[in-house]
Amino acid sequence: MIRTSFNEGWQVRPKVNPFAELAGVVVPYQDVTLPHDAMITQTRVPSEDGAAGAYFPGGVYEYRKTFFVPEEHRGKRIAIEFEGVYRDATVHINGDYAGQRPYGYSQFHIDADRFLRFGQDNEIRVEARAHQDSRWYTGAGIYRDTWLLVGEVVRIPSDGVRITTPDIDAERAVVEVATTVVNDSIAIHTADLVTELRDAAGAVVASGTSKVTVLPGQPATVRQRLYVRDPLLWSVEAPALYTCEVRLADLDSERVTFGIRSLRLDPQHGLRINGESVKLRGACVHHDNGVLGAATFARAEERRVRILKEAGFNAIRISHQPMSKAMLDACDRLGMLVVDETFDVWTSAKSPYDYSLNFPEWWERDIEAMVAKDYNHPSVIMYSIGNEIPETGTPSGAAWGRRLAEKVRALDGTRYVTNAINNMLAVMSELGAFMQQAAEDEGAGINTLMADAGDAMNAVAVSDLVTERTAESYAVLDVAGMNYSDSRYALDREKFPDRIILGTETFPTRIDRNWALVQQYSTVIGDFTWTGWDYLGEVGIGRPQYVSPDGERPPHNAPYPHQTADCGDIDITGHRRPASYYREIVFGLRTEPYLAVRRPEHHGKTFAGSPWAWSDTLASWTWPGHEGAPITVEVYAAADEIELLLNGRSLGRQPVERFRTAFETTYEPGELVAIAYRDGAETGRDLLRSATGPVRLRAEADRLTISADGGDLAYVTLTLTDADGIPYTSADRPVRLEVSGTGVPAGFGSACPSTEERFDAAERRTHDGRALAVLRPTGPGKIHVIATAPDCEPAEIVISVESA
Repeated sequence: MIRTSFNEGWQVRPKVNPFAELAGVVVPYQDVTLPHDAMITQTRVPSEDGAAGAYFPGGVYEYRKTFFVPEEHRGKRIAIEFEGVYRDATVHINGDYAGQRPYGYSQFHIDADRFLRFGQDNEIRVEARAHQDSRWYTGAGIYRDTWLLVGEVVRIPSDGVRITTPDIDAERAVVEVATTVVNDSIAIHTADLVTELRDAAGAVVASGTSKVTVLPGQPATVRQRLYVRDPLLWSVEAPALYTCEVRLADLDSERVTFGIRSLRLDPQHGLRINGESVKLRGACVHHDNGVLGAATFARAEERRVRILKEAGFNAIRISHQPMSKAMLDACDRLGMLVVDETFDVWTSAKSPYDYSLNFPEWWERDIEAMVAKDYNHPSVIMYSIGNEIPETGTPSGAAWGRRLAEKVRALDGTRYVTNAINNMLAVMSELGAFMQQAAEDEGAGINTLMADAGDAMNAVAVSDLVTERTAESYAVLDVAGMNYSDSRYALDREKFPDRIILGTETFPTRIDRNWALVQQYSTVIGDFTWTGWDYLGEVGIGRPQYVSPDGERPPHNAPYPHQTADCGDIDITGHRRPASYYREIVFGLRTEPYLAVRRPEHHGKTFAGSPWAWSDTLASWTWPGHEGAPITVEVYAAADEIELLLNGRSLGRQPVERFRTAFETTYEPGELVAIAYRDGAETGRDLLRSATGPVRLRAEADRLTISADGGDLAYVTLTLTDADGIPYTSADRPVRLEVSGTGVPAGFGSACPSTEERFDAAERRTHDGRALAVLRPTGPGKIHVIATAPDCEPAEIVISVESA
């Protein structure tokens, strides 16, 4: 089918009761271009139940668009594809109900031709609603791409080409192409179907022709086995891609991208890709794009994948919903493995109005949509059928798990099935009795143990109660996904020697110990931290906190106006935080040490952060106002010992434990150097300098030339620095943005975890000396950006926008 972007020309407004507008328009529409998040521009409000969604209010939004359908399209098949609408989407065309989709993360199609007026303008309306239906910031509205699909009555439907590579060796690869052909006419049709496989340079490497007869109303599947000589295999290190073009006579054609790679799984070798054992260095990632909200632009997804890979990750577990097409494409191109996830709930609700209300009726269609979307992507190696599903500890929940797993296998037998099970949540209904028994067995020590959430989860995870209650739920899987249960890794090696485990969600503060277990046990194939990238909602679960003077510990969530979880290796602007460099060292990917300094204003306080909270550190030696005050310097390194030099003076050497050490000193501006030693020999060093002199505002674009099409964006980082480019992390001030030319701001903000500032404002305050502006092109030409801040010279930058 011919695919055309349907993103332009939309309007949106909060839904209005039609009776309220009998006397005229009450709420005007606003022009928007998709993808669009209708929630991110709403005013946040303090509320007792708002922490999950970053204190953004729920609401109902209505979109409309007028589009012309030419007379020559009469008799064709016309559909509208929505890659994602959050949530409870209903679609009307020319006033008639055309379809709906309750789940906010599924791709769906609306068969539109029966509702259309040919040779005239047509109107489509889409309603979407979001209200207390999730545990994180979801956004709202038509937040992913839309497409208009036009085809003949005899055609290849959307997602009608599926490719597998069942047999691979060094000399050749078997590529099986299964093409579905549908016939909506009343006559039998016979046509030639020609398939060509091309390499990255465009050269044809294999081809085949098959004749296909399609009966009315009865789809036909054409299977062709093609042979690629000397295949280039897709892998994380070398993500080689091929293109498959299928032509159905002069009726239709489809083009898909695929990779040639093999997957194997066993307890002795773990996960093997193309015969090589691979350990998953994983990042859990939510779907929002920080300052853009939930709007899913192709460039935003690619940027996230690229930054995550540069930080040392080789796998993403999208949490907790199906991944966008744009991110899958980026993972294919850049070489990032994917665990794609279905649901956060099945039949047991976690929020008052969540997907559990729709799950029993819709789960099969939503799994079908996810598999259809993922099938040709070599990056996808595993499907997760759920996350922390409470039912997994019950016989009924195990039966549901079997049902979901078998549904996935029936649709795609080439990948593995997991389920991210939280063992403590699985036995929550019996946890009280377990705790009481544990207290009787261990005495007062249990209170100390349970004061730490990580220790508590691990203590429960190794209990006989969990072993018994979860046995069937794990048995229906290819890979036992475990959230916060590293204590089971060694235990299950003995109890279930054929059980292959994946740490589907783990604490960032325990990566050194977890990664040692991953390396030690062949049955444990990887670790996915919570999280790789900070996100909106679940506010403050990873924020640095301290015990109050009266000994009170902070609550789990932060109060308004906190807006981020504050627990990612990478903040919402894409800036790597100290935890990211520590992880890179633990992974064995960085030889140099890394310097991080605890904020001196908290020196001497008792840290009380959650297991998701990293120490309150910053890679900065600029702390004006703290001269002569005590300060703690952390150094991360894969070394025996670290020597710290301050302005050329040695502060001594200290041993390294768990890849880190900490020095106590007093702050004085200048130069701080950490030198790592192993076996007495230097292995690397890191350096921090204090910023000096006047504060300057620097604007730097990720690219100076972008495309006018295809969801491209320009990212402009605004940094307060000195003349040498050293960040002034303690000189935050408001920055005003002026954008003119062929572009508009798509989002403007900082990584500040707690603020009332808006992402659609023209002025934002920097955080730790940084802010980020994201620009969306409106057509070919030039985008002119001028940024100003108090006591700084304006910073200007020009970005060229070219037609694709």
